[in-house]
Amino acid sequence: MPTRLLPDRILLPLIVACALFMENLDSTVLSTALPTIARDFGVSPINMKLALTSYLLTIAVFIPASGWLADRYGARTIFRLAIVLFTAGSICSGISHSIGEIVASRVLQGIGGAMMVPVGRLVILKSVSKTELVGALAWLTVPALIGPVVGPPLGGFITTYFDWRWIFWINVPIGILGLILATLYIPDVRGEERVAFDTIGFLLSSIGIAGFVTGSTSLGLNLMPWPYVVTILAAGAALLVTYFFYSRRIANPILDLSLFTIPSFAASVVGGLLFRIGIGALPFLLPLMLQLGFGLSPFQSGSITFVSAIGAIAMKFVAPPLLRRFGFRTVLIANSFIAAVFIAVPAMFHLGTPVSVMTGLLFVGGFFRSLQFTSANALSYADVPQSRMSRATSLTSVFQQLAMSIGVSIGAISLELTLHSTGGQIEVATFHPAFIAIGLISMSSAIFFIRMPRSAGEEMAGRNRQRPLAPDPVTAMRERA
Repeated sequence: MPTRLLPDRILLPLIVACALFMENLDSTVLSTALPTIARDFGVSPINMKLALTSYLLTIAVFIPASGWLADRYGARTIFRLAIVLFTAGSICSGISHSIGEIVASRVLQGIGGAMMVPVGRLVILKSVSKTELVGALAWLTVPALIGPVVGPPLGGFITTYFDWRWIFWINVPIGILGLILATLYIPDVRGEERVAFDTIGFLLSSIGIAGFVTGSTSLGLNLMPWPYVVTILAAGAALLVTYFFYSRRIANPILDLSLFTIPSFAASVVGGLLFRIGIGALPFLLPLMLQLGFGLSPFQSGSITFVSAIGAIAMKFVAPPLLRRFGFRTVLIANSFIAAVFIAVPAMFHLGTPVSVMTGLLFVGGFFRSLQFTSANALSYADVPQSRMSRATSLTSVFQQLAMSIGVSIGAISLELTLHSTGGQIEVATFHPAFIAIGLISMSSAIFFIRMPRSAGEEMAGRNRQRPLAPDPVTAMRERA
């Protein structure tokens, strides 16, 4: 193993961040270029939505298997395979000449993307001590937040001044770099014991998730008739309920729902789900409001939203000392309200709002959203045993995927309801109710953080040595003696 220039708590997250940045950037950049791609292929832009949904569905289907694959064949092997598949899918997308070809290429990307994030996170969780995990995940969170805000202006710039195919080809050097670094530095962590693959559970959970994601993302977007949407959504939900009862009867389910008996895990995942609904809606609502309401170009609107990425970068220096000083519970409760207010703050924007005010508020909002991301992500694994880490990463990734799709649905439905009540005319005020709705939903996540014990995540925050908890009775008797 070559000499490390950086400690594992920084080096490993940066390597995983290469893959994470590539994945997050790809999805948001593509959205901007869809009309141009549709014109080249001679199809409707609405039909090009298949390039987005096929990728989303593939990730939803294969995420549950990622943890088992990493335990069985080694995290380094699966992580490198994921990078190769995603990069190969990018190359195929870049040389596509029809909607069928690009959809097939996006499916290949989705298979790689489904394994990259949970397996990469698993490597960090098993290689970095809990006291250093907050700082490590802060490094990992930044690219996840930068991708969605850099994507729109970069996609607009590439599509306007170059060729849309470069959107996919820019992934190739990033993928090669990630593959080299993973080969050199990623440890080959594996599961402590081998278990059989849960085929029935995989089919129930993956098809159920795919149906639920398809149905929820179609709500309010007019992608298919309402009866079809409701049927798909109900079928997906029914399969997930069936999986719930099935998973309680077997020893090693592919999605281990018994992890929710761990209080810190349950609070961070469910609370994080509610908070991420707002985050999922923002990339959908904010560019639409800036372009349709304010009349800005895609490049101009993307340049405004970019500042939230700078706020996210600033956060990584602040999160560890904040958590050491106040603890996970206090930070998550207080920041649920603060970050939710900034999620809803675009409801205050109007045609007379100066650009400097909008960018300033988005900058501060990016900071607090990133703080919530880092804190909730770290707390998810605070009390999870090492032997169950791979299952925990798969389960949290599934919930994050669901949150993002639900967020888009709620944003779209809110816009539809507002348009019906205003006669169909789109203006800045049309978007205000949607921002208020997602802000309130994100704020409701505080309910689950309030229910956490005050000592949640003490070791991970590094507070147990500075401000120890009250000793147990046996320890107290020994000290008095």
